[in-house]
Amino acid sequence: MSPGADLAIRALPFVLSVIAGATDLIGFLGLNGLFTAHITGNLVVLAAHFVAGEPTIFSYILSVPVFMLVLLLTRLLAGGIERAGRETLGPIAPAAIADARRLSRALRRCRPLDRAKRRDRGIAGMFGVAAMAVQNALVQISLRNTPTTAVMTTNVTHFMLDLGGMLVGRDQTEAAKARSRAMHTLPVIIGFAIGCGLGAACEAAEGLWSLALPTGLALLAYAMGLTRIDSRLR
Repeated sequence: MSPGADLAIRALPFVLSVIAGATDLIGFLGLNGLFTAHITGNLVVLAAHFVAGEPTIFSYILSVPVFMLVLLLTRLLAGGIERAGRETLGPIAPAAIADARRLSRALRRCRPLDRAKRRDRGIAGMFGVAAMAVQNALVQISLRNTPTTAVMTTNVTHFMLDLGGMLVGRDQTEAAKARSRAMHTLPVIIGFAIGCGLGAACEAAEGLWSLALPTGLALLAYAMGLTRIDSRLR
């Protein structure tokens, strides 16, 4: 494997985490508080609206079954690709890119405060949820032993526990394993935070055109994935 291909493969989870952070942040600001990457956050907001007696936003409810359904369909698609003896990363990744592009187009057609465009915003939100579902499935299926690129609660928990293991571990072997896991997890945490920061800055400056950021990064991630496939075929 060439040094360039190895670097691309190592950097792919970081880029995916930046995409997740930017998509989640921009979607939250442009879709009335809808989380596209953190589906459990939608359940929390939904419960808060219900308890406070505020109107229930249908997209919060719909995001959970849409996320689950897309995960299932992605796994079924990956199973068919695997049975054909092909690498799953290449054929599946364009689905996430397509969903991100649909999200971008749908959101640009509607103004956040225009009630007549609520349905368009709901549809746009489901494209964002679908894109993040595909990405989550892709990491689990095609990038084995890679930390999740969208669920930072789990990553932060693992990182801090491994950090504690490094500091108090008496067994040098176990401490070395904890250090390796921590260094494996840290880039995706940093990437997600960077994605949130870039998403907020771009949304404040360009509004919904800021979705060009995660869409462009998705294309970059796809190219990096192709590098991984090419290296395996050689």
